[in-house]
Amino acid sequence: MPKKLVPIRYTNRDFSSIRESLLEHARRYYPNTFKDFNEASFGSLMIDTVSYIGDVLSFYLDYQANESFLQTAAEYQNVLKLSRTLGFKFNKSPSSYGVCQFFALVPVVPSTGAPDMRYAPLLKAGSRVATVSDVSFTLIEDVSFENTDSDIVVAKVDEDTGAPLYYAIKSEGRVVSGELLEHTQAIGDFKRFLTVSVPGTNVSDIVSVTDAEGHEYFEVEHLSQNTVFKPVANSNAANDTVANLLKAVSVPRRYTVEHLDDQTNIQFGYGSETEMVSGSIADPSNVLLKRHAKDYISDTSFDPSKLTSTDKFGIAPANTTLSVVYRSNTSENVNAAANQIIRVLDADVEFNNVTALDSGVRDYIVNSIEVSNDEPIVGDVSLPSVEELKTRAMGNFATQNRAVTKQDYVSATYAMPGKFGAIKRCTIFKDEDSFKRNLNLYILSENLDGELVKSGKTLKLNLKTWLDNVRMMNDTIDILDAHIVNIGINFSIVVDDNANKYEVLRKSSKAIEDTFLIHKDIGEPLVISDYFKVLKDIEEIVDVVSVEIVNKVNGPYSGLDFDVSRNSSADGRVVTPGKIQVFELKYPDVDIRGTIV
Repeated sequence: MPKKLVPIRYTNRDFSSIRESLLEHARRYYPNTFKDFNEASFGSLMIDTVSYIGDVLSFYLDYQANESFLQTAAEYQNVLKLSRTLGFKFNKSPSSYGVCQFFALVPVVPSTGAPDMRYAPLLKAGSRVATVSDVSFTLIEDVSFENTDSDIVVAKVDEDTGAPLYYAIKSEGRVVSGELLEHTQAIGDFKRFLTVSVPGTNVSDIVSVTDAEGHEYFEVEHLSQNTVFKPVANSNAANDTVANLLKAVSVPRRYTVEHLDDQTNIQFGYGSETEMVSGSIADPSNVLLKRHAKDYISDTSFDPSKLTSTDKFGIAPANTTLSVVYRSNTSENVNAAANQIIRVLDADVEFNNVTALDSGVRDYIVNSIEVSNDEPIVGDVSLPSVEELKTRAMGNFATQNRAVTKQDYVSATYAMPGKFGAIKRCTIFKDEDSFKRNLNLYILSENLDGELVKSGKTLKLNLKTWLDNVRMMNDTIDILDAHIVNIGINFSIVVDDNANKYEVLRKSSKAIEDTFLIHKDIGEPLVISDYFKVLKDIEEIVDVVSVEIVNKVNGPYSGLDFDVSRNSSADGRVVTPGKIQVFELKYPDVDIRGTIV
């Protein structure tokens, strides 16, 4: 009589169940060969070994399966890679923007005692400044000390007569974190989807890409995008009050940028130089259809953002030398507190009519240039958590490069390219005082110490420009500062008699601090039971007597007075901030206080 087959149980995937299945298999099919089921036998060793291997393999299969989907992935790098498949590009090295004040000396006109403006210098864009901790910033616009709006004060006087010798002129200019670097690479034969790696781990922006023949390559969001908007000088700027006009330009030479963990890659398409032939630029008249009883209208398949007939995703360079100019941050954190930028590293200075000026005085003026920043420079933020990345990636995918709902605006804010700066927290509401679709976007940034601060003017301007590309035509946006509520947490606990009370207090404070490592969202309430839970999870704690939230105000804190009792639920378990307020535990070492009773 044939033996009855034992079905394979595919649900047996852990060590114990696999071992039991192997033993059952051996008893049924090898009753005369394998009889020693003692745990100390060699056969038992082999079964345990196979079960161990099966358990490990099963674990890694499950783990890899989970890491293949955004919803279940846990590793940071995998979440970043999966986010990119949804079109969410995250740069771990964003830029910080701000305004610096520059000071330069000019001599006096002996005959009149007025400043000799012939010696007023022009500080060129590209000049470099730095903080006391060597964080480098680059000037992104020319600073003219001839500006009539500049402040001028007497800086040096004659010790004998008291007459002025030099005047100090103050002017302002915008700066961005990092320094400009250049990478050159020889390109050989034609290669489809050519990828060029840019050296450095803190690359924030690709400024330009050119080849040896002088061809310029343009950055696009995706390789199928073959047009970009370039500014063109407006001849009627005086009447229009608009300096430049936007013009759509076809760009057969283009690239995309991918910021990875340890490098930045530039990828081109797979078209060759032979694609650059006459007629590759589409004639709009050829994509219009004449329909019966109707005027000419665009074909439904025509996309005005795609004006080239090639489908090769752009021209890849070949047999040339590429020159890549990029901006790289000199520090992991590129925020700067007020009055921290005090060093001029590299001053590119020009004078009008140099030949008519004394060279010694010119050198003295160049060496006299100083810099400072009256306001903090922010734009860099700490890395978002895994869950934050998932939420932003899925929100960005749903946005589809347009903002219709409030959530679309939030997603678009977080998706702003890092080269323009980064926002730590934001929320949006309809302006209740407006009869139109006016929206108020409330934002916050992070400073050098990871504390929430108000965003700078330049960062707000960049964000507004970015949102103008995706907003609805009838929407208007005001970018405002959210309000920071600084709090402290007091707790009382009962500990085991044999425990080290000082060590228990340290562990308790650290456990509460860890819950605030990730800043709360704007309008997110505090749930007191969360802190009861983290304290009760500590082995040495017998009981948690109380947890109290207190408002920290004035001095180094935000200055916002918050009534905790009025904004608490009836049972005292939840403390809710205002809709544009956010809770912050600013100084955990002193704002968390514990007692043992």
